Amino acid sequence: MNMENLSKYIRKIDFCMMCTRREDGRIATRPMSNNGDVEYDGDSWFFTYDDTSKISEINRDRSVTLTFSEPPSLLGKPGIFISIDGVAEIIRDRSYFAEHWTNGLDHWFPDGIETPGLALLKVSAEVIQYWDGEENGKINLVGS
Repeated sequence: MNMENLSKYIRKIDFCMMCTRREDGRIATRPMSNNGDVEYDGDSWFFTYDDTSKISEINRDRSVTLTFSEPPSLLGKPGIFISIDGVAEIIRDRSYFAEHWTNGLDHWFPDGIETPGLALLKVSAEVIQYWDGEENGKINLVGS
């Protein structure tokens, strides 16, 4: 499987689980939505508030893991599981907000890109692993 094929899967999956490392060293996991902003090229984008625990965790340790899954189809085709290890960057530049804003985000961020405390997380993949019931593999993006 290559990045183009993997992108087709990720494009269809709205929610993933984002894992960060807490101050005590334990793993913290929470659901995140890509809000349909997916033309996957190794970067994932997520809006959040700046005062959340995930922001303070990323400030301490930028390593994150994203996990995506799609259930089997009704026709019996296996689903897929994707794990992405990457590095998170916290973006506070409103020009990036406008570039990645999609309809429906105002449900969580009522003032749009002017919402006080808004931040954008960019997760750049380093290693992607996948399992689809027929094939499994790894794509290394570091140094490629």
